[in-house]
Amino acid sequence: MMKVILATPNFHQPRGNTITVQRMADGLEQLGVNTEIISITDNKGSEMQLQADIVHGFNAYRFYIFLQNLKIKPKDYIVTLTGTDLNYNLFDNDTRSDVLTCLSEAKAIHVFNEEAKETLIKEVPEIKDKTFMIPQGTSEFSVSGDDFQKEPNTFLYVLPAGVRQVKNIPSAIQMLKKLHEKHPHIRLWLVGPVLEEEEGQIVKDLVSENEEWVEYLGQLPHEKMGAVYHLADCILNTSHSEGQSSAILEAMGYGLPVLVSSNEGNKSIVSHTRTGFIYRDTNQFLDYAEQIMNNIKLRQSISDNAKQYIAKHHSSTHEAEYLLNIYQDVLNQK
Repeated sequence: MMKVILATPNFHQPRGNTITVQRMADGLEQLGVNTEIISITDNKGSEMQLQADIVHGFNAYRFYIFLQNLKIKPKDYIVTLTGTDLNYNLFDNDTRSDVLTCLSEAKAIHVFNEEAKETLIKEVPEIKDKTFMIPQGTSEFSVSGDDFQKEPNTFLYVLPAGVRQVKNIPSAIQMLKKLHEKHPHIRLWLVGPVLEEEEGQIVKDLVSENEEWVEYLGQLPHEKMGAVYHLADCILNTSHSEGQSSAILEAMGYGLPVLVSSNEGNKSIVSHTRTGFIYRDTNQFLDYAEQIMNNIKLRQSISDNAKQYIAKHHSSTHEAEYLLNIYQDVLNQK
């Protein structure tokens, strides 16, 4: 039986990468692959030995730093670019060389969308032949119990994201506040752990100032998100940059309208006015938010299109099968 180690940053925090890696592991296990997940930010010991046929690292920069701390490095590894490494570390003078070395030594490189692949190959053309695009799969949820209560006759926006500066969460509160003044029945739930203390304090202060309509639910186990999606009317993403948001994919698969900022990750999965809305500024955000609230026919059309798109393009089964093919190709090269 093939054994694969999936090595990811911050595995014990409910971040997007954690959800992605766990879903991949589950899919690979169903195909008969023995998987082990390790957190590369918790395990920094040089004595660690990665006993596996292949090691699959996530986040090229973080994974490279982890490898440098190992006495015995894995012979064969592939790497998935997750967002920050592609959008920031690849272009930052202090981290670029580490990312480039990681990519050059990898047997294969995985990205989630064509835009990411184009960006990467433009910067590092020599890795073109070993770079593969596999769209993210999506998780399925069951809804049970009464974990959360939604106020009657309210329209509920939900923003699922770890609280850090790049997620731009304060903007959601500030923009929706203008809408709340016009439509007092709207509500906003924020879901996710505080990952940067300073940003966490800014968000918590804003929540306190707007406590009559904004609620911070904090960190939730991923399996509880089904209950949140069940109550939500619209899912938001306000990130400055994004790899490919698991929450947005999940919401679309659930048939929820999504309203997302215009970054490359969001644009790679949301088709404007067909499977969701993409905004560039506050005026667009408010316009689209109001359309979603007031136009039931439009909401239903977007819901149906989004569900069809996810079923066709973001199957977790296909994701696992494509990954297994890459692993086998790498091992066959030996």
